[in-house]
Amino acid sequence: MVRGVNRPLTEPHPSRLAPEHPRRADILAAHAEALDEGRAGYLDPESGLFVLTAGFLAARGTCCSRGCRHCPYVGGP
Repeated sequence: MVRGVNRPLTEPHPSRLAPEHPRRADILAAHAEALDEGRAGYLDPESGLFVLTAGFLAARGTCCSRGCRHCPYVGGP
């Protein structure tokens, strides 16, 4: 785990990606692939927008308060 982050980078906070989201599996697969390849982000399978990965956001060291889907600091200590 990353310092200051209390969940795996592969698991977004439910307030940012609800467990019942209809495209959750597709989104998490795209995110996992980007993380595995060390990319900063991926194209969202639903909207086509570029979404930053939790790995990229964790490197910032703090939350930027912009509502990122994979913010590793949401719900943290």
